[in-house]
Amino acid sequence: MAYLNGIFVPNIVPYDENNQINEGELRRIVDWLIKKGVHGLYPNGSMGEFIRLSFEERKRVISIIADEVDGRIPILAGAAEGNIDLVIEMCEHCADLGCRAVSLTGPYYYNVTQESIETYFREIAKRSPIDMVLYNVPPLASEISIPVLSRLAMDCPKIIGTKDTSRDFCRFINVINEIKPQRPDFSVLIGWEELMVPALHMGADGGTLSTAGVAPELILSIYQACQNGDWDEARDLQYRLLELFQTLLRAGNFPSGFRSGYEIRGFTTGPARYPDSPEEEVLKNELRKNLACLLEVTGSAGAPCALPAWAPKPTFHTATKNTTSSSNPSKEMVERIVRDTIDKLG
Repeated sequence: MAYLNGIFVPNIVPYDENNQINEGELRRIVDWLIKKGVHGLYPNGSMGEFIRLSFEERKRVISIIADEVDGRIPILAGAAEGNIDLVIEMCEHCADLGCRAVSLTGPYYYNVTQESIETYFREIAKRSPIDMVLYNVPPLASEISIPVLSRLAMDCPKIIGTKDTSRDFCRFINVINEIKPQRPDFSVLIGWEELMVPALHMGADGGTLSTAGVAPELILSIYQACQNGDWDEARDLQYRLLELFQTLLRAGNFPSGFRSGYEIRGFTTGPARYPDSPEEEVLKNELRKNLACLLEVTGSAGAPCALPAWAPKPTFHTATKNTTSSSNPSKEMVERIVRDTIDKLG
């Protein structure tokens, strides 16, 4: 079994009226997600706006969450920093708090070679007191090539997995095929909602999925359907997820849409650390109405749908099932026709 399995939630950080971390509301979000059944938490990722927090604020976020979790589920904590010494300090902080592992992106801002990236992770792996998951997110940080990732997985016991948010499914399955035969316990996690079912079908161990913080019921239902081998149900739910995910992404500067989703679910989030323009605020308020309706129809009700004529977009899978059921005879119908024919012949 892989080191990390299931759905880890990259949660937001709520702020108070002074734009400071709202500890009480953060604790309430954590407890709510645990009671919903998520398998782990992933603080200080992109959803938590880690890059917009000070180093001390990032440490405080993990301290609050670890205290509230109190060992109930594992924590995969973001520990990406601008230099190795700060990374190690954050790794030590997370280890002292009992986190299961830390997540590290490739170096960001500067473009560096793959040789340098490999050296970077080997140095951290030698010094870190806690296990590491390497996070591949090429739009925001240096890509970690498959050959580099594979060598690190084989040579460094503290590197226990990878998360991929590249949206490159070919790369994703090649990572599984390259590493899993030699190291089956290496965790491979998908970080992009639109690829959830394909990734799980091809052997992913789970996902770190931001939508799980807004609609944990839907994401957990998809995961469970995949675990049960109910791929027909999983495909149906995956198609239903698409409109919700795209709406969350469109609602203002990331992660404003997701913060709106938390508000619909009953939490006071405060504004994101980066302001939306007046035009984006108007768009966000319009999309928020759609979000409430989408959450309601996907079984994640919060604020009621206030658009009387609203309906979700039809999905390919639902349309296919409806077409199939109307044009093809059911098993029961075929059996009845056979029995009638036999009776007549007899």
